[in-house]
Amino acid sequence: MDQPPKSDAQNVRTSDISDLPRAQWLEAIEDIGEDAGYFEPLGADHCVMFSDEAPRLLVTFESYDSITERSENGLPLGYNFAKKHGWSHLSIIAHGSDPTSLWFRVHNIYGYFDRLVDEGFFEDFDQVVFYGAGHSGYAACAYSVASPGATVIAIAPQATLDARLASWDKRFSNTRRMDFSTRYGFAPHMIDAADHAMILYDPHIDPDAMHAALFKNRHTSLRPVRNFGADPEFEMLEMGAVEPILIAAMNGVLTQRVVTRALRNRRHHAGYQRRLLTEVTAQNHPLLTTRLCTHVLKTRKARPFESALGLAQKSMQEQGMTIPFDAKPD
Repeated sequence: MDQPPKSDAQNVRTSDISDLPRAQWLEAIEDIGEDAGYFEPLGADHCVMFSDEAPRLLVTFESYDSITERSENGLPLGYNFAKKHGWSHLSIIAHGSDPTSLWFRVHNIYGYFDRLVDEGFFEDFDQVVFYGAGHSGYAACAYSVASPGATVIAIAPQATLDARLASWDKRFSNTRRMDFSTRYGFAPHMIDAADHAMILYDPHIDPDAMHAALFKNRHTSLRPVRNFGADPEFEMLEMGAVEPILIAAMNGVLTQRVVTRALRNRRHHAGYQRRLLTEVTAQNHPLLTTRLCTHVLKTRKARPFESALGLAQKSMQEQGMTIPFDAKPD
């Protein structure tokens, strides 16, 4: 018996749209959204895509650039995670060329979340998880106020870019005229109604650590992720750490131990290893350098680690230190 032909949206969902020009990519997202639940423009630079699957809802804030660079098929990361695990998904997407759109601070989005609250949208779900990273992490925290009792996971979020509170963050000069003092403004206050919030950040990135310190809520867990760099989400996605954290949050069992388990693969991740090498060599700690380089070189060839190992062993010999047996040259 012949199978009925797939709809355009079904074809898109099984293909890679990451290389499509921005306008065509947005058309594909619209087709998928309308087929799965609904799609709605939110002004010139934003849209929302909803997939209605189950009484568990993942809410993500993403951008055209982050999606097409980090998703294997060009679909929102949250959509892929939700589809895999049978969750419903609400994705607010910044797709315009204006860099200020990445913080999702426009009246159309305020009004959209106001409408969701008025309609009792979030009350239809047993569990709601908000997720985002960087500017999207800011938005995930800020708009979580619309769903009291939700869980929030934010990776390296900004707390605010209000010059009165964060004048020390010089990274985003294009936001200087933006208003972070009005509705959905100060992210740490907006997560007051959340059941639990987890803020992950690299303490070596000073602005990220300073933003994290502004999240002082009692129900907020600050989780330093050392040597993950200025873009921890990228590293966490590469090592498969984001998905188990989302699963735990959706199951109501997100703890520091869960995060620790999810991050175990960092020991084998090249980016993390490079930054750790930079740290231990800067500390002039030849034994740690030797152990790290030996661990890395057991699995792959890497000239920076070979060079660092030679220098560390020379330093140890000069200091009369014993070189670990498994690190001795053949």
